[in-house]
Amino acid sequence: MTDSTADGTEPTTDGTEPVAPIAASADDPNENRRQVLYWRLLARLFDPEEQAALESASVAVVEDIGLPAELLDPRASVDSIVQRHPDLATEFDGLMVPEADEDGRDRAAEVRRAAMVSKVLLNVLATGSGAVSAGQLAGWQSDAGWLERALGCRPGQLRGGRGGGAGTGVSPTGTGGAGTPDLGTLIPEIGPELAAIEADLVKRMQLREVLADPALAARLTPSMSLIEQLLRDKDNLSGVALANAKALIRRFVDEVAEVLRTQVAKASVGTLDRSIPPKRVYRNLDLDRTIWKNLTNWSPEEERLYVDRLFYRHTVRKTTPSRLIVVVDQSGSMVDSMVNCTILASIFAGLPKVDVHLIAYDTQALDLTPWVHDPFETLLRTNLGGGTDGTVAMALAQPKIAEPRNTVVVWISDFYEWHTDPLFESMAAIHRSGAKFIPVGSVTSSGRASVNPWFRERFKDLGTPVLSGHIRKLVHELKTFLG
Repeated sequence: MTDSTADGTEPTTDGTEPVAPIAASADDPNENRRQVLYWRLLARLFDPEEQAALESASVAVVEDIGLPAELLDPRASVDSIVQRHPDLATEFDGLMVPEADEDGRDRAAEVRRAAMVSKVLLNVLATGSGAVSAGQLAGWQSDAGWLERALGCRPGQLRGGRGGGAGTGVSPTGTGGAGTPDLGTLIPEIGPELAAIEADLVKRMQLREVLADPALAARLTPSMSLIEQLLRDKDNLSGVALANAKALIRRFVDEVAEVLRTQVAKASVGTLDRSIPPKRVYRNLDLDRTIWKNLTNWSPEEERLYVDRLFYRHTVRKTTPSRLIVVVDQSGSMVDSMVNCTILASIFAGLPKVDVHLIAYDTQALDLTPWVHDPFETLLRTNLGGGTDGTVAMALAQPKIAEPRNTVVVWISDFYEWHTDPLFESMAAIHRSGAKFIPVGSVTSSGRASVNPWFRERFKDLGTPVLSGHIRKLVHELKTFLG
């Protein structure tokens, strides 16, 4: 029998560094139970084969704390578990939201939490290999929605799309406030990873065969990854498959458009036009200003304020006609931005006094302005993929700038271009002309983007820094200018 080293590790005979054993507290059985559940999760993530000792120990823990054994079945969806045990639904909501008092947590409750967290993570992260059916994709999307709910978000929020747009922190009850996770940190890390897993599942589907079967196609839930695949493959589809693909694209467009319309409506718009006298109606009465201006008429004896002049608020806003030119890189790396900006352009095209033009490009440019009011038709005319040559888009955009000071040019791209110098010079010329030039690195749901550092530095020096992040930032910029 060998002796232990001074720090409690076991000595080795092969010259390697000794490894400290996993700490286990005999005084805290709940901590041991929690470790069993998380070690079992890690084992299943790295190796789909069951580890008999960990499986049997985990079953004992789950049964001992009164949770259903289905939580340990990787084939069982969270939906099916919640259907059989409805009381668990509220426990999944906000399950992974950090607690304010980490030291004062109930350790027994932490074991229960570990079992449920393990279930959600295993279902979402362990996707296996091989072909994927429509049912399997729908099941994964549902489980991913439960993971987002566990993080305090709406289903679809971190992956982008129909969940209200990523980046809007909400509490488990949907009201925001204390306990809300910092989505500014979560989205750049978790959101893109979930989207990447979803994209891999979509690629593993026999999509054309699924679309050709109306029953299977009906089980598909539209997502950005699925829409990307449909847009790439649309020219190879026909008949029932093409009709089902178009229906899925339209569903996704309508759902995202509804979210973006809300964001456009909420954004501040324009400046007050003080050249027009305020309308003298009760709803425009400025009570605070009226009282302040009449304070000299206060009668201490009567304790009464005599008002001899009323003041009203200005409510009319300037509505100078504006031209919005949106140029979107439709290369493979910018699909998310292409979809979002096409929909956003159609929303602004529906506003009064806004003249919207839309140009898409890769190595060729396409003027999509005639269809800008219908994002569905616009997307069907795009041709995703290829290289990036912004000079061809610039040739279409520059002639559209008739009144520079009343024009905003939004250029969405990662700016990895073939002709860097001439393109930047033409962009700088637009800025110097008096038009508002907004370079955008991404208007994605996740907010993640990779922008050419060469362009990023030069845009910063020009005084037009690259706008990257959630699409709400672009909405705010455009509403401020176009108002």
